[in-house]
Amino acid sequence: MSLMRGEGLDPTEPSHAALSASPQGPTRPIGRVLVECGRLSPNESERILEFQRSKDIRFGDAGIALGLLRSEDVRRALADQFNYHYLTASDASLSHTLIAAFAPFSPVAEELRSLRTQLQIRWFSTAPGHQALSIVSPGSNDGRSFIAANLAIVFSQLGTRTLLIDADLRNPCQDRLFSLGSRPGLSDILAGRCGPEAITPIVALNGLSVLTAGTIPPNPQELFGRSSFKYLMEILRKDYDHLIFDTPPGALYADVQTIAGECGSALLIAREHHTHATGLIELKQHLQDNRTLVVGSMLNQTQH
Repeated sequence: MSLMRGEGLDPTEPSHAALSASPQGPTRPIGRVLVECGRLSPNESERILEFQRSKDIRFGDAGIALGLLRSEDVRRALADQFNYHYLTASDASLSHTLIAAFAPFSPVAEELRSLRTQLQIRWFSTAPGHQALSIVSPGSNDGRSFIAANLAIVFSQLGTRTLLIDADLRNPCQDRLFSLGSRPGLSDILAGRCGPEAITPIVALNGLSVLTAGTIPPNPQELFGRSSFKYLMEILRKDYDHLIFDTPPGALYADVQTIAGECGSALLIAREHHTHATGLIELKQHLQDNRTLVVGSMLNQTQH
């Protein structure tokens, strides 16, 4: 699986696969982290320390050389030291579609971080109030939800307060990806049936919260046209650093124009061998006519 950047997006961000220390340095030695998580015994940690001193190499390299550690063990311990949490392959609490959470050192995750950097440069850092971004595409199965969910995760990995909003009130899926089940969400807030308490923090991923679509309403377009949507956006902009909106197919539903217009910006998604160019061009034109900044486009080569 891979992602290919398109218009306005340039791969410039360095790899995060090797985490380096801040000027203050980590507070817990890597050996202690590995002992505390049960990956090493205290005696094995001492063996590695002795070998490390004799060879003047890093603790992780020494452990690997002695056959006591794997590269994955070292990466996970470093992630723990630097508060860069991710999930193990055996974790079934969230969908493995969330590649940025389960495989943060993979090529796809690197593409997502590169995309994150470009979005920071082109939108989020350009002016106050630029917290919201809509993820849009003309048709179904283009990969909007996949990109939105994983993009929200990589923003939260910066240590920022990030909220993923499922604004597809016809065929939502973020509740399934994050195993949130049936609960009140965006539609219920817009209808006045509940408040921001419907937002759910994702405990396994520090800094990330999700607002599901909620009850499937009969009138999605009218809900987004209410003043309650603008009011909600005012609140969310005060409470979060990044707001990532998953949206319905833009060629089918006019909701997208309202959502993207309120966000002020849109990232246009096309899926290789699936999205029609004419639909993509028309959607871009509609967004621009609505004074929405199209910050870039991305060609999605995944099957999600």
